[in-house]
Amino acid sequence: MPDLNALTALALPDGRCLMADETTDRLSLGCDGQPLLSLRVNRVPALHVAIEQRCEHPDSEVLYLACYWLFARDSACQHLTWHLDELPTEALLSGLLVTGEVSGQYRCERALFWQLPRPWLSQASVNSYPQHPVISGGKRHPLRPLKPRGEVYRRFDARLGAWISLRTVDIEHDLARFNRWQNSARVASFWQEEGSLDQHREYLAKLLADPHTLTLIGCFDDQPFAYFEAYWAKEDRLAPFYQAGDYDRGIHMLVGEEQHRGPHKVASWLSALTHYLFLDDPRTQRVVAEPRADNAKMIGYMQGQRFHCEKEFDFPHKRAALMVLGRERFFERCVLA
Repeated sequence: MPDLNALTALALPDGRCLMADETTDRLSLGCDGQPLLSLRVNRVPALHVAIEQRCEHPDSEVLYLACYWLFARDSACQHLTWHLDELPTEALLSGLLVTGEVSGQYRCERALFWQLPRPWLSQASVNSYPQHPVISGGKRHPLRPLKPRGEVYRRFDARLGAWISLRTVDIEHDLARFNRWQNSARVASFWQEEGSLDQHREYLAKLLADPHTLTLIGCFDDQPFAYFEAYWAKEDRLAPFYQAGDYDRGIHMLVGEEQHRGPHKVASWLSALTHYLFLDDPRTQRVVAEPRADNAKMIGYMQGQRFHCEKEFDFPHKRAALMVLGRERFFERCVLA
């Protein structure tokens, strides 16, 4: 796993690469070999930065990239203070910066930074989908937007040294791999969805047609390793067992490739999956899951990512643990890098 103390480059989802030359009190940033800006840095008692020299780039982009570097460089850093001569209007309007208590000072809060959809969402929407109540399956819930197609999320995990991305399932492309994963003894013991290619084609086609469930493939460095189902909890079978919010999202998780198991990999993909769901609609206040109550390993992994077990309950087919992660809790000590 990379040593972040030696971090000198950070890949961006659009293909560019952020480079840095850092000392105790200076930071010089460049992008794709072109100088971006130079900063004076004061780290005691808290992180303060000021621009010494800026090249010709949009101000908000310069500020954004510098914040990304500083937060990725130090996952314990919860905020930083900018000293700026000019009012950063665009950055203030977007929430990247907030006005400080002293004139000319502006704060970037980690909890706000990671809620900005750019550049992690491949298909980010400027506005939330309009809220309109409908009834389906006897349940009243908001009308859901059309489901996306293709890649929806991409981020370079500086701690892992790899890209983590999410894309929607392509049945023709992913069927054989999904069938292999579901028929492995380890996965089948929890999912209980063993079957033929035709059975699994029908399974995926049914979910593709279901507006409340989004099927996703997780990739490390563009190599598929996992299958996820993200669902709107309000119209799911889970809803009767807790007070589901209109925009709560639930997750089912399956890691199919053995080489991508383990706590450090779970920390990467589970944080990416929950990050995507919180960004996908800012009205989503909770991400929930209902693993089998005896799946101690998965429950432990989820607790390591700040989920808590609200209770145990009985589905017709299993005893389940209701795992819950609130939006505020996820972002307040967000360890994304």
